[in-house]
Amino acid sequence: MITLAVTLVFLISSSSSAYNKLSPDFYSQSCPNLLATVKSVVQDAIKKEARMGASLLRLHFHDCFVNGCDASILLDDTPSLKGEKGAAANLNSARGFKVVDSIKTELEDKCPGVVSCADILALAARDSVVILGGPDWNVELGRRDARTASLADANNGIPLSNWTLDAIISRFSAFGFSTKELVALTGLFRSYNR
Repeated sequence: MITLAVTLVFLISSSSSAYNKLSPDFYSQSCPNLLATVKSVVQDAIKKEARMGASLLRLHFHDCFVNGCDASILLDDTPSLKGEKGAAANLNSARGFKVVDSIKTELEDKCPGVVSCADILALAARDSVVILGGPDWNVELGRRDARTASLADANNGIPLSNWTLDAIISRFSAFGFSTKELVALTGLFRSYNR
């Protein structure tokens, strides 16, 4: 079940048409220490709190379910923008922002202005799964960060625990997921959050 769920997260994070030239080697020249840096920060975070791995995976999932895997979930509210952090599914639930900030800070010291937060989220999710004993996979890199976010899209797009089963199935099927895949993915979050 974990393998299926991880495969689903991989498919969500690498299937957007907005990213024409994704590659696992996207940063090999511009930020050669990227993978080691992300893995190190994620390992430290999970050592401090084992549930953080599931939180980072969920953060990536919630980001991808709203207008693609573009790190829009990380954008703070401004006077002209109500971000996705305040969405019902994220409020008092989405965690891992400080871990992503720590990764970004370290990367900015090593290769300033190079690595997107969208790619950091994808790598942190993958590394969390691997560190917690799940399978490994290559992450396609080269995403660009959103410059805007949508509270309304987050409220309408991310399934809530009080949604009817039909509504949840409908939302997941809009992304091409079967009911079996939905169960695997949601079960993964619950099992890692214990």
